[in-house]
Amino acid sequence: MHESAVATDCGSRERATPSNSLSSTAFRRVVACVDTSELSRKVIPHAVVLANAVRAPLTVLHVLEIEPTAGIPPDPVEWDVRRHRAHDHAVRLVRSHGGDVPEIDVRIIEGRPAEQICLWSRSHEVGVTVIGTRSDSGTPAWQLGDTARKLLDQASGMLLLVPATVADVPIVHYRRLLVPLDGSCQAESTLPLAMRIAEAEDAELLLVHVVPVPELTEVGPLEAADIRLRQDVISRNEQVARQYLNRIRALVAERGIGARNVILSDNDVRSQLTRLIVEEAVDLVVLSAHGRSGRADVSCGSVASYLVTHAQAPLLLKLNGTLASARRMIPGSGRNGRFLSRAAL
Repeated sequence: MHESAVATDCGSRERATPSNSLSSTAFRRVVACVDTSELSRKVIPHAVVLANAVRAPLTVLHVLEIEPTAGIPPDPVEWDVRRHRAHDHAVRLVRSHGGDVPEIDVRIIEGRPAEQICLWSRSHEVGVTVIGTRSDSGTPAWQLGDTARKLLDQASGMLLLVPATVADVPIVHYRRLLVPLDGSCQAESTLPLAMRIAEAEDAELLLVHVVPVPELTEVGPLEAADIRLRQDVISRNEQVARQYLNRIRALVAERGIGARNVILSDNDVRSQLTRLIVEEAVDLVVLSAHGRSGRADVSCGSVASYLVTHAQAPLLLKLNGTLASARRMIPGSGRNGRFLSRAAL
């Protein structure tokens, strides 16, 4: 496999020591995955925001896909031309960004995109991978591109999905971040990074919990006692959720970050979050791929899977590792191994 690495001088920024809530080894590098499509231009500004927030170098990575040619090796001259064109395009994408950027380099590699992105990320200690949800204008806006879909299954760490519907602007600022919390350690594990981004961007955090409406076995119309029972359960869950979010907000406030609690009650958690993203003009959603009811045999839970294709804002997902590794986990091990104690927030 050939690799071309050319440093791009787009300015540098002095790095401070990362905060104690995030280890300096967790985000040693941010990688922005691009191709030759114009949609890749939207990926760079979001990658720059994250790289600045975690004070990590940024790599712009382009994978030249090898097409099968019945065992015939590619023409070396043609491949050299393709590599140079891909590199020049990536450099233009970087230079089109109008704000301060961290240390950036451009790398061109070859192979199957998702596979090579995962291999390169693991060997270079990448903490956050940034990619567009689709790679060409012919794909429906709600449909994931092939590479993004495979990365959901194969990647680890943090994955930022940038929808094709976001504004095409040279500089991005996050003013409001939405963090869904269901009381699980998996959901809470996204808070340190969300706070880091909020600090860097002077953004507000929306701490959201959706209380589901409990289902009652029905063989006929519900009686008054049944309706009172369901309402009592909802009221109890709302009270517990309010106390829970108040504790989280107090811990966030200790860092000088503005935060609001939002408690909703609905059977459809997914549509409530999607609606809230639009109503609150959310700039970024930060969530775990799995919550309290997460399953080890799927890469994303039902809420995360829905938001991946329906959210009208960039989605920063904390993945639990590759799907293959998750399938080898002992059932229940995720519940015993706490990702983040609340005291660490």
